[in-house]
Amino acid sequence: MIRAIFFDRDGVLNEEVGYLYEIEKFKWIDGAREAIKFCNERGILAVIVTNQSGIARGFYTAQNVDALHDFMQKNLAEVGAHIDGFYYCPHHPDFSGECGCRKPKPGLILRACDDFKINPAEAILFGDSKRDIEAAQAANLRAGIFFKGGNLFDAVKNFFEED
Repeated sequence: MIRAIFFDRDGVLNEEVGYLYEIEKFKWIDGAREAIKFCNERGILAVIVTNQSGIARGFYTAQNVDALHDFMQKNLAEVGAHIDGFYYCPHHPDFSGECGCRKPKPGLILRACDDFKINPAEAILFGDSKRDIEAAQAANLRAGIFFKGGNLFDAVKNFFEED
């Protein structure tokens, strides 16, 4: 049984544009909204875990990230979907020192598991980088799935068909 799906944000839910914080540059990955709705309809928590080092670098603020996440949530509501939780790491070791939440460390995932009372063995992560998969492994999730691009809904649906 899968109780939660963790999604990396940039490159998985939205197109990678580098230090995204501007709503006008946001573009959903094909099938992303449908993948989130798929989770919602099955009682599976949909949770974002994302590194946002642009905050530590001074490119944008936490308020900018929160505004983008509010935009995502409103856009998802238009198709009857929602994200259950947004977790982001605002750090970068070169600018703000070491932390326990920057992937590949599992801090974001573990915090969400604690907040939502998720058993890691009942959760998976879709990510587009080695550090995403390493974070899933460090958090003892059931699986870390490398999303190579394409349609996210198809990738999520295929996981459940193969599982």
